[in-house]
Amino acid sequence: MLSPEKNRQLTQVGPGMPMGEVLRRHWHPIAGVDALDRQPVQAVRLMGEDLVLFKTQEGEYGLTERHCAHRSADLSYGYVEARGLRCNYHGWQFDVEGRCIQQPFEEAVNPQARAQCKVRLKAYPVKAKAGLLWAYLGPAPAPELPDWEPFHWENGFVQAVFAEIPCNWLQTQENAIDPVHFEWMHANWSRQLRGQLQTPADYAPTHLKLAFEEFEHGFLYKRVSEDTNEQHPLWTIGRVCLWPNGFFLGDHFEWRVPIDDENTLSVTWAFLRVPREAEPCVQTSIPTWTSPIKDERTGRWITSHVINQDIVAWVGQGRVTDRSRENLGASDRGIALLRRQLFDDIEAVQAGRDPKGVLRDPAQNQRVFLPSDARDFFLNGLPLADYQRHPKWARLLQHFIFHAGQPEWVQATHEAATGVKIQPIDVIDL
Repeated sequence: MLSPEKNRQLTQVGPGMPMGEVLRRHWHPIAGVDALDRQPVQAVRLMGEDLVLFKTQEGEYGLTERHCAHRSADLSYGYVEARGLRCNYHGWQFDVEGRCIQQPFEEAVNPQARAQCKVRLKAYPVKAKAGLLWAYLGPAPAPELPDWEPFHWENGFVQAVFAEIPCNWLQTQENAIDPVHFEWMHANWSRQLRGQLQTPADYAPTHLKLAFEEFEHGFLYKRVSEDTNEQHPLWTIGRVCLWPNGFFLGDHFEWRVPIDDENTLSVTWAFLRVPREAEPCVQTSIPTWTSPIKDERTGRWITSHVINQDIVAWVGQGRVTDRSRENLGASDRGIALLRRQLFDDIEAVQAGRDPKGVLRDPAQNQRVFLPSDARDFFLNGLPLADYQRHPKWARLLQHFIFHAGQPEWVQATHEAATGVKIQPIDVIDL
């Protein structure tokens, strides 16, 4: 357990807060590239700051404080032009670096006003990669935006999903280093929801052994359950707790980006290898969409899909869980490792050093390798007949199992890419 003071250190993410300063040393996904094509001005809240994200008519991305420097109008209601974002109240215009580049009335009465203007909004850099827009809120110079190898896999259909979760970022990220939850939160609970837990034999195989290893980009967790052994990829390769707020499970990434102390932006980037008969598959645009997390009819959390089930566990702990009340057990070794590293990161930043996971060398940031238990499949694929017989990949080919509410237009692009029709799903079968 943690004392209330230490819990606050890890959970408060605003400017100047210890963990807020650690997280500001990393790039974070905040929106979809295609989302800005559909709506070029969007209000966003990140780590306790109210900001506006925009794309100029010339294709540049900007992220600035949300309120105009003139009289604090809401710039998320402004509109983009070639050089920047124009406030809809009095027409002041700001470029992607936050500089005020036009003040129409002031310039009309004083032609020198533009040259004399020193007004500036706080602004942060934004980069596009893998269909996502990434922001860096920390001090200059910014580190490298990680170029993970899966971003370059070919012949795949990729989609990215966003969801706003009403709880603190840390209780979502602790999920990334908790192997045993898969047995209960997903396999057994899904069987319970489908009415299949009638006898002890109906339960999922029990976990027997866990291991945790640190590496450059985070931690690996490895596991053996009753239906596997130490030759199984879940033990020889494992899963990646991606530092500081990500998760890589071999076929998809998850990031947990703090909105503020009590809310988190969940971002899922999922790669689906198409059958060989559908190759070559070249994706010109990655679709992004927002997943619902509550059933509008009942007001209860949605429980049908993998990450929706995780969300139930996260929000069930409260907005900011009280870790002084917890009782950790043998399955929580990874939780202890994660928290210890975060405290080390706080010390590093306060001493003027980079925290864990920051990449500075461009030469080392080329298709950065991450362990995946199915990398060979993603690189080489399968014929459709073999694909459809596979106990795991067939399920992903026919359903999007991670988030509920996949829009019809995304399903249509999935089906066009794979040649396989999406099937409805009530509750995932794992």
